[in-house]
Amino acid sequence: MTRTELLTSSPELATRNDGQARPFLERHRRELEEQLAEWVAIASVAGDPEHADELHRSANFAAGVLRAAGFPRVELWPQGDTVAVFAEWPAADATAPAVVVYSHHDVRAAGGEPWRQTHPFTPVVRDGCLYGRGSSDAKGQVLAHVWGIRAMLEGGSDAAARRSAPPVTLRLLIDGEEELGSPNLAELLEQHADDLACDLIVYSDTMLLDPERPALCTSVRGMIGAELTVFGPERDVHSGAVSGPSPNPVVDLTRLLARLHDDDGRVTLPGFYDDVTTPTDEQRAEYAALGIDEEWWLAESGTDRIAGERGFSVPELLWARPAIEVISIEGGDISGLPRAVIPASATAALSLRLVDGQDPQVVAGQLERWAEANAGDIRYELEISHTTAEPPYRTPDHPAVDALADAVRVGFGVDEVGRMGNAGGGPAALLAQALDAPIVFFGTGLVSDRWHAADERVRLDVLERGAATLAAFWPRLAAAMR
Repeated sequence: MTRTELLTSSPELATRNDGQARPFLERHRRELEEQLAEWVAIASVAGDPEHADELHRSANFAAGVLRAAGFPRVELWPQGDTVAVFAEWPAADATAPAVVVYSHHDVRAAGGEPWRQTHPFTPVVRDGCLYGRGSSDAKGQVLAHVWGIRAMLEGGSDAAARRSAPPVTLRLLIDGEEELGSPNLAELLEQHADDLACDLIVYSDTMLLDPERPALCTSVRGMIGAELTVFGPERDVHSGAVSGPSPNPVVDLTRLLARLHDDDGRVTLPGFYDDVTTPTDEQRAEYAALGIDEEWWLAESGTDRIAGERGFSVPELLWARPAIEVISIEGGDISGLPRAVIPASATAALSLRLVDGQDPQVVAGQLERWAEANAGDIRYELEISHTTAEPPYRTPDHPAVDALADAVRVGFGVDEVGRMGNAGGGPAALLAQALDAPIVFFGTGLVSDRWHAADERVRLDVLERGAATLAAFWPRLAAAMR
């Protein structure tokens, strides 16, 4: 047996370089920061034809970073109108487990509220944070993996402690359209099934609760989107000419939206809660152990009150209960000079967040029945995004969970690692089904990182601790899965 194989097969030797990753990352902190800034400066906005070239530039940048880190195989895979990045680094031991790491390089548009720290694609570092679109969601998370691998392989204090290959076969898949709901990911997974064959998936497009009390994410909510359009007059009409008897689609739409929840904050779709199985007693206990108080949450999330379904704690509402959110409302003169008209239509975008037991397509039918029952004589159109719907996913019992929890203890320097969920969604269930492998979650995002909002940022110290965690994880995983 070679020295590399010994390092990956012995739990004692698997921890040999634990003390070396952080010094290595500290020495290369400036390089990591500059690399992330250069990548964030590429405006890889998903779904915008004007940024199509930048999505390709972003993929090429990621490919260059992976090659420089030592990955012997790096490829660009066409994915709809954009491109995904694939990289592979075989383990020295052919019998070692194979792991697919999933993340993405596309970002959300930077419109809406003004950016005050910097231009969205002019990254700047202030007070230990790097600001810019994609810094946390999810380019920083990809680089945490790259530098975690480098710290594990190169961080040994002497030549004998260094490795020439990872203790597991690593296969990175960096999605190019995650922010659009990954509409072409299923086809990509089918086309490259052999390249992506694996024993485990590490999903890195998620958040930590608090870097001072890190918790392991063990679930993501599912989601399905919809657009509800309400119609009024046949065309925009001067309000002074028809005000009073004319139906107003903005008013009708808001009345409908108000009926989505009852006075206790419960969603009113028929049968919406019939299949919900969470929170369980075990989950309640895990969430309570995190010690999240409402005052801390309000400050962290930048809100001024707790809303939602009554009778549940903030963690339960975030991770174990379903919800419907109104993402946008459009109607009337929303830009330019006002015309004093009653608009012909008004539209609301809805995001339905689902939990264990719920099926997105079943919920879609519930939404259709709710609209029909509540619309009355209001003319409306309901469009549901069936193709980008995502079921919820929960990590099963697996040796990787304990291995990752132990690595988090090392990377973050803590004694206890809790359990949490992810309030958002993603193609976790699709990946697990298509690749026939379980998923564990690890990300370096924080609620205060302002994903999808103005002044998105990433805490560089958290990114560094995340990389140290991943450096500790791979040898532990190899030992645990033997």
